[in-house]
Amino acid sequence: MDNGKQGKRHAARSGSVNWPGTLLNGRPRQREDVLFHLRTRSPHELWLVIVDASASTRRHQALSDAKGLLAQLFDDAYRQRARLALLTASGQTPKWQVQGLKASTGLRDWLEGLGAGGGTPLLAALGEAGRWLTARQKRFPAEKQRLLLVTDGRLKEWPTLPVLACPGLLIDIERGPIRLGRSKVLAAQLQSEYRHIDDLLPG
Repeated sequence: MDNGKQGKRHAARSGSVNWPGTLLNGRPRQREDVLFHLRTRSPHELWLVIVDASASTRRHQALSDAKGLLAQLFDDAYRQRARLALLTASGQTPKWQVQGLKASTGLRDWLEGLGAGGGTPLLAALGEAGRWLTARQKRFPAEKQRLLLVTDGRLKEWPTLPVLACPGLLIDIERGPIRLGRSKVLAAQLQSEYRHIDDLLPG
């Protein structure tokens, strides 16, 4: 998959330099300080997707059904020419799959190979996403950004969560006879909308 450096290079070429906005923030000292105009008259859209693929999401076909929803999301992003930032949370540390690139059909291959396992570095993923999103918003202030978080919410206690400065939707994939229900708390603290995956799947 494309790495973060490739994403930054693609993003930098997406418009001309917005010198007034750049200089109002002070003299640019590095490339990240430069703001850009988007080429199209209407703002581009960026969909920031965080996928919890920890071992607990294997239960009751939760991640498998979530992959079906994500496949539809990727198709929609491709048709709408939206940009995607995709971050997975599994194992020891979160991992970027793409950062601000246009959606492509190649994401289907990655999605088919996505499996669940390891720990739940979801809090680290949220922190990483927040920092990346803040930098992105400074460079592309006209870009419309949205957050989609897919998780079963099976975390232990957590500190105060960062508020990501864009509209968000949390899709709860927790299933089974005993549910902790922590995803609702996560959604409230992130100031995001909440939906359970069973309410989104066709009946």
